[in-house]
Amino acid sequence: MPELPEMENYRKLLSQHLINVPITGVTVNREKTINMETADFVNGLVGARIVFVERRAKHILFHLHDGRRLLLHLMLGGLLFYGTEQERPDRTTQVELAFGEHILYFMGLRLGYLHLLSVKESEAAMGKLGPELLDRRMTAERFAGLLKGRRGALKSLLVNQHVMAGIGNCYADEIAFEARLLPSTLVQNLSPEAVTRLYDSVRKVLTEATEIGGYMEMPFMTGDTVTGSYNNACKVYDRGGEPCLRGGGTILKTEQSGRKVFYCPDCQHDA
Repeated sequence: MPELPEMENYRKLLSQHLINVPITGVTVNREKTINMETADFVNGLVGARIVFVERRAKHILFHLHDGRRLLLHLMLGGLLFYGTEQERPDRTTQVELAFGEHILYFMGLRLGYLHLLSVKESEAAMGKLGPELLDRRMTAERFAGLLKGRRGALKSLLVNQHVMAGIGNCYADEIAFEARLLPSTLVQNLSPEAVTRLYDSVRKVLTEATEIGGYMEMPFMTGDTVTGSYNNACKVYDRGGEPCLRGGGTILKTEQSGRKVFYCPDCQHDA
């Protein structure tokens, strides 16, 4: 599932190409992806202009010129591609937004969605999300406050969107590895030093992953050499059975609360 770094990378790229370009056409191939009748969705978007692209947690919010919002959540396996009809990806598309000769293709959404909302509706949809971890206001002290009184496994906390926004399976494992903590570590048992280490790891992993385009499996557009570069930078995620790059142990793959977990038992500990 695309997480904070992937969606932030998309936000930057979308902002470079779509701002103030009129939407000239809309194709809906999967009605479950949108939140209204297809004709209403199409009529509501043709002629509209995107004036600002915002990321919130794992969501993208396209701010339209008339104040409405187009809310995107890619969920499992969702991808974006921007190109001409000749560059059309060899994949099923759920929705297509045309901007003159170029088209923004929404692919593989499965449970994902693209909803046209009012400002009030979009604010309500985002209202229960936790704070942004890369926000300049997120200090070590504020981060420690998020953990105060929490109980349960570290990974479960990291992926809880109501506590902190934007982390999913991949980066929860990468952050735990960077902090030298087991994903199963009980949050209530973390020492102040371990909490500080965890905060530093969150900032480091998410920043580095964002800078090199996250782990998406295909480029955003022809000539894009950044998107997906983090695929080769993961230290533990999807590397079960491989040697640990830090200490030479073997990375294990297990399950925790129905989620797959990757970690090194040799260099990750409970505190």
